[in-house]
Amino acid sequence: MATEEQLALTKALSGDGGLGVEESTLVSIIGKWRKKPEHVSSFRKNFNRLFSHAGHIEKCEDDHVQKLVIEFSRFHQITVLWAMHPHERDARWANQVTHKNHPASILVEVACTRSAEDLLGVRRAYQTLYHHSLEEDVAYQIKDSKSKLLVGLVSAYRYEGQKVDNDVAKSESKSIHNAIKSAGANKISENDEVVRILTTRSKLHLKSIFKYYKEQYGKYLEEDLSSDPLAQQIVLCLDSPATYFSQVINSAFKEGATHAETEGLSRVMVSRSDIDIEEIKEAYAKLYGAKLADVIGKTTRGYFRDSLLSLAGEAKA
Repeated sequence: MATEEQLALTKALSGDGGLGVEESTLVSIIGKWRKKPEHVSSFRKNFNRLFSHAGHIEKCEDDHVQKLVIEFSRFHQITVLWAMHPHERDARWANQVTHKNHPASILVEVACTRSAEDLLGVRRAYQTLYHHSLEEDVAYQIKDSKSKLLVGLVSAYRYEGQKVDNDVAKSESKSIHNAIKSAGANKISENDEVVRILTTRSKLHLKSIFKYYKEQYGKYLEEDLSSDPLAQQIVLCLDSPATYFSQVINSAFKEGATHAETEGLSRVMVSRSDIDIEEIKEAYAKLYGAKLADVIGKTTRGYFRDSLLSLAGEAKA
């Protein structure tokens, strides 16, 4: 039997000429369910008007999504994203890169900060939604030297155990340094050995590589990749996701932020709310000397602001 909260969400997302439910109730539900993905999953399974079973996910119906996008504000759009299956949500964001000219950094974000099983789920959801594999769309649609690296990233299924061979990590840090010296940082994404290391090694192994790089060469790898922003983003996503997400959030707050940059705020808050938002808040405060909740409160308005604060675990009492 559907709960009162599920009924309220169903009414809110029906799209029949308005919400039909108090926005404050919707914000409250987002806050209460922030770390309860099983509640959101149950809602998807019971809301047949918006979601239908497709493969391993409950697919959000495209026609209904478009209706909501046209009719509703950013607040209601973020609510739809929040209610989606995480694999579908990531697949839709990936498709914005392959077919709608959104920045490739979104692909990097999905490929490098999700678990091996989740990234596999994203690839399966992408096929269900678009009848192509994510790998083939990245290879075909992204027509530059970065495509090989991006295909490798989205195809990855990384080892997630604790074992790291430190001798190999030291050797591979040297291989990356030699590649930068011989080809230049702007060509690093085309180096087969670097592509192999970044796309196949476990995240713990890569963290060791980055540590040894700093110890051996006196600079962080990101510093030596200053002429290759995409490679920088990959290293940062793999080494310190909270720092990366803090930078994405801050870009949305900048004066003159692009549409893609402002969308990054919703993307991060929705996708990380029940994963590592506390680490992101700590990293944000360290980087920018301000509490994330305070910046959200000053730069956003209305129920959109309230939903962001709920996702951050900073809902008003």
